Amino acid sequence: MLNFENSFHKLNNNFYENVVPSKPPKPETISFNKHLSQLLGIKTSWIKGTEGLECFTGKQIIKSSNPLAMVYAGHQFGNWVPRLGDGRAILLGEILDQNNERWDIQLKGSGLTPFSRNGDGKATLGPVLREYLMSEAMYKLGIPTTHALFIAKTGENVYREKVYPGAIITRVAKSHIRVGTFQYFASQGQYDLVKVLMDYVIRRNFPEINNDRNKYLSFLKFVIDAQAKLISKWMNVGFIHGVMNTDNCSIIGDTIDYGPCAFMDKYNENTVFSSIDTFGRYSYKNQPIICQWNLAQLANCILPFLSNEKEKSIKIAQHEIDRFPEVYNDYFSKEIFKKLGFSHKMENDNKLKDELFDIMKQDELDFTLSFSNLYFKLLNKDNDLFEFTDKSRAFTKWISKWKLRLKKEKKSITQIAENLKKSNPIIIPRNHLVEEAIKFALERDNFSKFFKLLKLVSDPFKYKESNFNYYKPPNVLDKNFKTYCGT
Repeated sequence: MLNFENSFHKLNNNFYENVVPSKPPKPETISFNKHLSQLLGIKTSWIKGTEGLECFTGKQIIKSSNPLAMVYAGHQFGNWVPRLGDGRAILLGEILDQNNERWDIQLKGSGLTPFSRNGDGKATLGPVLREYLMSEAMYKLGIPTTHALFIAKTGENVYREKVYPGAIITRVAKSHIRVGTFQYFASQGQYDLVKVLMDYVIRRNFPEINNDRNKYLSFLKFVIDAQAKLISKWMNVGFIHGVMNTDNCSIIGDTIDYGPCAFMDKYNENTVFSSIDTFGRYSYKNQPIICQWNLAQLANCILPFLSNEKEKSIKIAQHEIDRFPEVYNDYFSKEIFKKLGFSHKMENDNKLKDELFDIMKQDELDFTLSFSNLYFKLLNKDNDLFEFTDKSRAFTKWISKWKLRLKKEKKSITQIAENLKKSNPIIIPRNHLVEEAIKFALERDNFSKFFKLLKLVSDPFKYKESNFNYYKPPNVLDKNFKTYCGT
């Protein structure tokens, strides 16, 4: 039995609506995250049993739970929407893990809420499988993310453009509060509630700044730093979120809401995957810019708390927002130089890095393999994956320059190679593999391909020759590939 706490529920009820999940007719477990359940102190026997299944599908509400849907607003593709909220998600409560850290336990796809906006609040199997797979892959890549604890079929049909099997995912996070949560109250002039919300986040997620002289300025700095770090990690693995609305921007710097997201195959900074992003607002290259824009919206919400004078508050906020490119570039540089095997920055390193990206773009090289092949190139190990980079003469010439640069490192070839291996994944959840696994599950009710891919992306730095087909890009790149807002 879980023992839920409900610190968010104890806040002013303007922050949420009480909700009861709909009861699925015939729930059936697909998978659960063993590592995460252990961290949370959830017994395997419980989560695999009837009680766990019924709890994480909403069929039975545990006595200590106070289910709710959170309210927020947001800019969606730059357009202001004054009231959004959890349309498919219901927060069951919070639990403390073995390290005494607090985690939200949230159901997605569990039925109508007051914020469903003419939707049914349900989720279909495909997007649930995608989120489970993608969030686990991101976690194993070392990227801050929400986590998927449990997925199940509901035993009912969900109607979209056609009929799909229904499903529910249990999402776990140290916070589900978004930039849009602050916007909701600030837009109504309810700054007393903005303060309540900010104090709550500081106590729960940033306790080290609670006694700072200006803890609200420290709060802004913390959020900016967390977001800069997150986006730098996205950019260094070729991940494109696809829908960086302010309501999808986690206040603690987690990747949240895996709808129209995907990883690049061939490098192109203009790559877009979202079906509704017709102007490329959330393209790969724009992600740092949009992150800064989102942070500016947050800063605007908390202006009254940065100082007692309006003009001074604006200057303080502007100064912090203007620092974002510097903070982001510092994180990005550290990440990219690790990927290149550099332990310290030297004079021409940026030029060498820029040259590689230019080659990748001009010769349409695969993003992931251009970096993961460096390990094999350094050790002069033959590899069938070379065919995807060695077609570029410019890349081969660049490798010679890169090896000369590595000779200036104060580390052995073996040490450099090991660092390269740890910094460059050999496998990502490529779009065609994810789609193939989902299609196989939907059409045959067979999850074998899904679990195979899940196992491989859960160990993304391990190379095994027999898994070649999972490492290589698709034979034909679908330039029209698009993803959709599903869960």
